[in-house]
Amino acid sequence: MTSQFPTHPIARLGGHNGPVHAVTYSAGLSQYILTGSTDRLIRLFNPNRAPPPDSTSSSTTYQKDTSTPGLVQTYDAHGYEVLDIAVSDDNARFTSVGGDKTVFLWDVASARTLRRWSGHVGRINACSFGGAEGSVVVSGSYDGTVRLWDVKSQSHKPLMVFSEAKDSISSVSVVDHEIMSGSIDGRVRVYDLRMGTIYIDVIGHPVTSLTPTNPSASLLVSSLDSTLRLMDKPDGKLLKAYKAPEYTNTDYRIRSTLGLNDSVVVSGSESGLIFVWDLLEGTVLHKLRHAQPSTAQPHAALNPKVSKKDVVSAVAFCKTRKEWVSAGGDGNVIVWGMPE
Repeated sequence: MTSQFPTHPIARLGGHNGPVHAVTYSAGLSQYILTGSTDRLIRLFNPNRAPPPDSTSSSTTYQKDTSTPGLVQTYDAHGYEVLDIAVSDDNARFTSVGGDKTVFLWDVASARTLRRWSGHVGRINACSFGGAEGSVVVSGSYDGTVRLWDVKSQSHKPLMVFSEAKDSISSVSVVDHEIMSGSIDGRVRVYDLRMGTIYIDVIGHPVTSLTPTNPSASLLVSSLDSTLRLMDKPDGKLLKAYKAPEYTNTDYRIRSTLGLNDSVVVSGSESGLIFVWDLLEGTVLHKLRHAQPSTAQPHAALNPKVSKKDVVSAVAFCKTRKEWVSAGGDGNVIVWGMPE
């Protein structure tokens, strides 16, 4: 397992002037990567055209370039930070959310917004596509509600509003007829639209991320007690917990993910380190540093003062090859692959 995991930095996607909070691969062949930042911009990259990371270059080098290496398109409509991005299965559209309190639906080719839905009264932390052919967009907000928006209708009102959460919604995911949401109130809620029921798992600590396994019999949940948990969805039992001495997540939203056919758990941390656990055994397989030596703070993992530049807030795994990405507070996205 250790030798089969991609641990080699193969590209740096730079150009953002602030922490990157959202990163995702395109659908299908996963040829492209979308990134969203506090600089209010969304960028579409072709990682094959980006330069490999090295200790002598930094993000400022790329910001001075007239053409950012690997950059295909920039999407500029947000007035506030971008916090999440989701891509439709046909790659023709994507949705983005953030501090605007507005859900944006984009046309990938023209870089224009097709729809803008308003109704949330707080920043929107999470979004996802659902329904047949991506006919519904789901959003989760600081206002504690999950809202469903009809892509095909011209109505500006949500199809449904779920308001059971007692605090901010941090993460949403859609699988078939189920909508899953994680909240700062320490609970994961699964809405079964077909049965009209709600299942609630009590995590006991603020939830920052949730990822369903395939099939969605269990959920990977990150929370602000520096612990990741694999929860059995039908009965809410804890299947496995993932920790490490240097893994810290107590203040910021950290997104975790599954990779290699759900055999590994991957998560960034507030210390600037990325951890990889074996899903079944719960053992740490790899501990990697997101930032290059020239920009990383020495002994950052031992520094009690967490800098926003150290935080690795999001990771995403490629579904078609042994490759994944990490997004950092340094404004860079690192692409990790197998050595040639």
